[in-house]
Amino acid sequence: MTVLSSTLDTRSETYRTNRAAMEATLAEYQELVAEAVAGGGQAYIDRHHSRGRLLARERIELLVDADAPFLELSVTAGYGTEFAVGGAVVTGIGQIAGTECVILANDPTVRAGSLNPITVTKILRALAICRENRLPMVFLVESGGADLPHQLELYLAAGEIFRDITALSAAAIPTISLVFGSSTAGGAYLPGTSDYVVMVDDQAKVFLGGTPLVKMATGEDADEQELGGAAMHSTVSGVSDYFASDELDAIRLGRRIVAGLSYRKLGPGPTESPVDPRYDPDEILGIVSADLKIPFPVREVLARVLDDSRLDEFKPRYGPNLVTGFANLNGYPVGVLANDRGVLLNEDANKAAQFIQLANQVDTPLLFVQNVTGYMVGTEYEQRGMVKHGSHQINAVTNSTVPHLTVQIGSSYGAGNYGMAGRPYNPRFLFAWPNAKTAVMGAEQLAGTLSLVARASAADRGLEFDEEADAARTRTIEDQITNEERATIMSGQLYDDGLIDPRDTRDVLSVALSAVLTNECRGQRGYGVFRM
Repeated sequence: MTVLSSTLDTRSETYRTNRAAMEATLAEYQELVAEAVAGGGQAYIDRHHSRGRLLARERIELLVDADAPFLELSVTAGYGTEFAVGGAVVTGIGQIAGTECVILANDPTVRAGSLNPITVTKILRALAICRENRLPMVFLVESGGADLPHQLELYLAAGEIFRDITALSAAAIPTISLVFGSSTAGGAYLPGTSDYVVMVDDQAKVFLGGTPLVKMATGEDADEQELGGAAMHSTVSGVSDYFASDELDAIRLGRRIVAGLSYRKLGPGPTESPVDPRYDPDEILGIVSADLKIPFPVREVLARVLDDSRLDEFKPRYGPNLVTGFANLNGYPVGVLANDRGVLLNEDANKAAQFIQLANQVDTPLLFVQNVTGYMVGTEYEQRGMVKHGSHQINAVTNSTVPHLTVQIGSSYGAGNYGMAGRPYNPRFLFAWPNAKTAVMGAEQLAGTLSLVARASAADRGLEFDEEADAARTRTIEDQITNEERATIMSGQLYDDGLIDPRDTRDVLSVALSAVLTNECRGQRGYGVFRM
């Protein structure tokens, strides 16, 4: 493979401007992360600790192997909505007793860990990650059930959680519940549908109806421990498989259960020893343009992510707006598709389609690095078959069966988002840098297009065009799209698996790549390589 050379001048004014802009964006993102970690606030954290209970992230830290990374997903879910940042639940991938697992922990400091619509969406995404990548699921349960004032928005979707848990079990993907506190009403089905259940003495309470509901429904004055306590479920009902004396004991038992699974990966391991990039990942902050309308050299980014900064480029002189090639990432072979100049031309689309098929022929995962404004428009490109060529790329992405990992490092607009394995095309994982933007098109282009359409409509009807009203409408639309296309807003709606610091890209992708290869990695065999 060829070493990617770097011509980055870290002393230039452009570099300093870019870096300052990215650092400011990262500072805003870190404020949101801090808000998510704070959960329901210090008062609720103190009250939880005063009861002798651990916080969600404290439980996770004790559960995962010492010094093993925990890749938290969708940290800022809920931002831009009426719900707490973080979605009242922590999800991520961590290694337990040597086995990579998806871990899901309710945050009891946020409305007692109750489920709101963002919580449900985040849980369903975690379960999908388990299913797609054949990863065991470990639940750390302490939840008051559904947030009842929002039942209309979450009730039906919440039912999918229990459907998906039982489907994992049918697929021989283990599910384990460690119950630290309440698991009430529909929430009782979370441990109820899990393969293994551990309950903590005096803390765990699992019942379809708590004492107030039982009183209202039947008139019975029930005792909470007799109704759904750990001792009762461990000796009478059989809902609990393991009785834990305290939280630390529950975590010990959880680790023992995972160790006893003797779980094995179906995908290949690394083929080479990992080699750090030759260039400092910290320099990425000054590579990305402060104004995403200005293209930036994606090879400079790749040189700070890939093993030994090496890339075996495919068709390097053809379709130059898209960099394609084979490389290693933390020892794993990957095929890389990375936008270099924003727009995709006919040649870029055809090159992408062929490369995707080649990667499938040799069962190699694909890494998509997005900074794309879409497919090129205009008479020349339409006459050359832009629609057809863009469709070739979309076809190849759709039918590719090797794992896809996607990172949005800049713009992600139009059908270019689709052709570069955006969220609608179900990459195994999709991460975004906090500076990224995603929309049908840029704010100015979208507002301008609507203005031109309105102007043409008025002319067709012989009406006078209201310039003042059009200017006001244009400003409103531009403001709306400028807000909606922001990475924090998109991530708040869980349109990705989380925002990441650009400097952490290699580490994040390494964990994700290892996780996806828990499942088999087999390319599409339904077609041969065809040239277009």
